[in-house]
Amino acid sequence: MTETLADTSRAAPLDRFWIRSALGLLAGLGVCFALPPWGWWPLAPLGVALWAYLLDRANWKERFWVGAFAAWGWFVPSWLWMASFSFVGWPIGVAIFFPVVYGAVSALTPPGRFRFLALAGWLVLVDWFRWHAPFGGIPISMLATTQGSGPLLPGARIVSSLGVSATVAFAGASLGALAARRWIGGAVGLVLVAAVTIAGVFAPEGTVVDTIDIAVVQGGGEQGTRAADSDSALVFTRHLEASESIEEPVDLILWPENVVNLVEYEGSFQQQQLEELAIRYDATLVVGIVEDAGPEHFLNAVIVIGPDGEQIGRFDKVRRVPFGEYTPLRSLMEVFAEDQLPPKDQIVGTESPTIDTPAGNLGFAISYEIFFPRRTRATLADGSEIILNPTNGSSYWLTQIQTQQLASSKLRAVESGRWVVQAAPTGFSGFVDPAGNLFDQTEISERAVLHKTVELRDGDTWAFTLGNTPAIFAGAAAVIGAWLLARREVDDYPPTAEI
Repeated sequence: MTETLADTSRAAPLDRFWIRSALGLLAGLGVCFALPPWGWWPLAPLGVALWAYLLDRANWKERFWVGAFAAWGWFVPSWLWMASFSFVGWPIGVAIFFPVVYGAVSALTPPGRFRFLALAGWLVLVDWFRWHAPFGGIPISMLATTQGSGPLLPGARIVSSLGVSATVAFAGASLGALAARRWIGGAVGLVLVAAVTIAGVFAPEGTVVDTIDIAVVQGGGEQGTRAADSDSALVFTRHLEASESIEEPVDLILWPENVVNLVEYEGSFQQQQLEELAIRYDATLVVGIVEDAGPEHFLNAVIVIGPDGEQIGRFDKVRRVPFGEYTPLRSLMEVFAEDQLPPKDQIVGTESPTIDTPAGNLGFAISYEIFFPRRTRATLADGSEIILNPTNGSSYWLTQIQTQQLASSKLRAVESGRWVVQAAPTGFSGFVDPAGNLFDQTEISERAVLHKTVELRDGDTWAFTLGNTPAIFAGAAAVIGAWLLARREVDDYPPTAEI
């Protein structure tokens, strides 16, 4: 394999464009099918390798379209769930936002031999951007998520989830460099990726301070239903009835997100039933509730009830789902799709995400918050010994979000050194240990009560201490270094030559 593809070296410019674009689409599909629910993780670095390889001898317009087609391959299939969730958001995201962002990334990658290094750096920086913007971040279909069941996952314990994105990107760049017979650069890159991953296996992951018995309640029900179309009393009853099969003794009972939906929780019939449940099992009870907060707002929180039936604490969700729990730029969006938008916006929580209970210091990442490493870091900063993820994915089409959420729970567990426990009303629920192993996963629509003894842990991982700094530095250094080296490179072929 050489720097050019001999069979297309004499292709006309239009033919060359479509060949290059089609291969760019194939590169994006590789990353896509490395993501859950498919999970063919080797395709992620291979897709990056092909993407970088295609940028050789291309002018900036050709490089842009390689990136745009790669984005379509990456995000159109992996974001199919959004087609029914947001009529406005899906076409904006997959048809415009991602192609423009990743097209720009490709256009800003020098087309010479240092393109592998530059593209890997750009992909890391874009992943960091997507964890923070737009709308506070929409970290779905990330490079790191491809490693939920992949061999690069342990690196999260050292360099965080963004660092896992970096290992995927640089592994792909290294494979591309080897394919282009850049032996030294490719070999060095793979050695560094392997070193980070192996070091992650042996890096500090905290210490065990206690163990507790947890019961996770999944009430079951039809998948693909929204709250507006559901009977909230029926959802509550399903979980109450499922709780009857809890096996004693148990220290903590975890219900999913917003399975209690009412105007006001305080003084309600549901509050009485939940308090009686906690007393009956002599256990700490965690329940997700939704309360009305006026004509334009609502609250989404978890209530923690002690074994004596008294409320211990409450945490209101901080990181909201755009177009699901609030509408960004509402006045503008209502012009185009008022009927498709949520009628109310959730009020952002301000409390600590960690609550001290008889069962331990419980850290909360409600639903969508588990996709954000900074939300888990916030619980650790307040002394959490375990991460609880009450969630509700019942309104989503397909299982793409649910499976990616499980992969995100694995990333959060590894980088935090804590067990992560996920509870959903219709699936998936399960337990994840600090090594990223998933236990007792439920099925979609299943009614189930999961029992497991899990560890409470303290201590910091390197990922908690270092955060995103190593990965950001590596990404920025790769981009800047590649451009500086490219400027010194002897240009011995025209920039618009055929691939």
